Order: sequence, then C-alpha cells, then structure tokens
Amino acid sequence: MFALHTTPPPKQENALISTALLRSTTFAVITALATLSLTTSPAHAAAPMVKTSAPGYYRVMLGDFEVTALSDGTLQLPMDKALTNINPADFNTALKKFHITNPIETSFNGYLINTGSKLVLIDTGAGKFFGATLGKLAASLKAAGYQPEQVDEIYITHMHGDHIGGLTVDGVAAFPNAIVRADKHEADYWLSQAQLDKAAADDKGGFQHAMEAFQPYIKAGKFKPFDGNTDLTPGIKAVAAYGHTPGHTTYLVESKGQKLMLWGDLMHVAAAQFDKPSVAINFDHDNKAAIAERKKAYADAAQQGYMVGSAHLSFPGLGYLRAEGKGYAWIPVNYVSLP
Repeated sequence: MFALHTTPPPKQENALISTALLRSTTFAVITALATLSLTTSPAHAAAPMVKTSAPGYYRVMLGDFEVTALSDGTLQLPMDKALTNINPADFNTALKKFHITNPIETSFNGYLINTGSKLVLIDTGAGKFFGATLGKLAASLKAAGYQPEQVDEIYITHMHGDHIGGLTVDGVAAFPNAIVRADKHEADYWLSQAQLDKAAADDKGGFQHAMEAFQPYIKAGKFKPFDGNTDLTPGIKAVAAYGHTPGHTTYLVESKGQKLMLWGDLMHVAAAQFDKPSVAINFDHDNKAAIAERKKAYADAAQQGYMVGSAHLSFPGLGYLRAEGKGYAWIPVNYVSLP
C-alpha cells in the first residue's frame, strides 16, 4: 500500500518555499527599481502653451436647413462707457453675475444658412476694419467646409463696419458669385454722399467703410436692396427692426415649423440687457426705437420659444429666451454633435 501524505515531502516543501521566496524577492526588487525610476528620472520640460483656438464654427439643424454659426473673432469693448440707462453699481453687479469683467470680450458672429438649394450668409464680419482680432469669418467659413465662391446670397443686418467689412478683400468682392441684399433705408443712409458730406468728422469713417465694402457689388449689379418686411428666398424673410440703424433688419429662418430669428445688433451685452431690456447702447441711431424693437423681440422669442441668434452674444450666439422677473434669462443651445 502507498502511504497518503497530507503535507509535501521535505524536499518538495523546501523547493516550494525557495520558489516562493525567490518570487517574493524578485517582485520586491522590481517594485523598488520601478519606484526608484519614478523618483529619480529627470522631469521632462512642460509643453509650450499654444494659446490659439481652432477657426470658429458651430453647426445645428433647423428642420431641413443646416445653420452654421461663424466666428469673426472677439474684441475687448469697454461697455461701461457705451451702455446707457444703467448705473455703474448695477453694471458691475451684472458683470459679476455672468463672471465677466470690463472691458468685455465680445463675440462677433455671422450665420450661414444652407437651405438645400441656396447658401445664404447673414453678415460678413469686420474684414480689415477693426484690427487683427477680428476678420476671421472667411477662415471660419472654410473650416466649416465651404468656400466663398459657393455663397449665393448675402443678407446684411445693417451697415456698421463689423458686419460688412468682410464683403471685400483688397477692393475685390470676397464672394464673387453672391447677390448682396440689405434694406433700402440702410442703403439710402450709409451709401449716400450727401450723408457723408454732412457727417461729423469722427463719423465719416462709417460711411466710407460702407461705400468701400459695397462698391464692387454695386458696380457688378449684384447689390439688390429691399424695402421692409420681405420674403427673400423660400424659408428666409427680412423683418424690419429699425432703430439701431435707419434700416436695421433681423432675419427669420424657418424650416418644417422650426424657427430661428437672427437679431443682428438688436442687443449687445447679455449680462445687462436681458435682465433690463431698456439698457441701450450709445451708438444706436435711435435709442427709443432700438429699445422698443428689443423689447418686442424678447417678448416674442420667449412666448413662442423659437431659437435666436445674435451677432454679439458669446459665440456661437444661439439659444432661447425665458421670461424671468421683469426681464429675461438666456439659455444657450445644448451642444449637439452632428454626424
């Protein structure tokens, strides 16, 4: 009979112990070496800061339409000197609520609408008119997958330089195949030599910028003004909102029952003007009319719940309004990743 061993024979046991000790010792040595390596290896230099962002565009769908917000850049604006109907204490409180400081880093936005049959651009950015931090709309357009030659029509909200400067490059039409449209009240004011001649010296530049930007399109017969509320192309309508300038226009975009109202310069400073729509800006052509248009637009957007986009809201400047107290709350669009 074979004896049944319940413990390993001495030699086998010794072998097992020796193996275990060897493994334990080896593990300890490896751990120690790894720790030593981590603590004694020279640190690599920190990667240099890039301090730039990608060209700015953000895309949403509106029914069957593709809407692309295009960043022209940002500019620091001292709004404490520009806003009216608000005292300094309330202005500072408003900025703290939004975690921003003065001068305010202000976005400059344009919007590209692809209806499926037409490519329509709303405003063109500042071009060369306002320095190196602006004039980036063309780069944003290209980064978004389009070329200037593909733009069929351009609708201008108003003729301040930061909305029209991108129309030309070195005196040549930047969008060679586009028809440009704006309200005739705007054209009659900004493109008038008589208005330029009687303007104060500090104001003449605005007229000169407009004339420079529109000249190639006028010469080519591609500038076609409209008068007030006008259906421009299926799904896009001009809506008169005079006040900020004589012919300031907003644009209603609609597809499959979904709406987007593009406000242009109906408002400028979210931190102050949503809580208090009566806060105005001192370069409104007509403060009272601009305030009335802003209040009307706010109320309609909040009541109907459609999307809005604005030229100087923080990029991409798209969102919704909700009535809150005596003013309104701004709800930015939820980020959506399109396929």
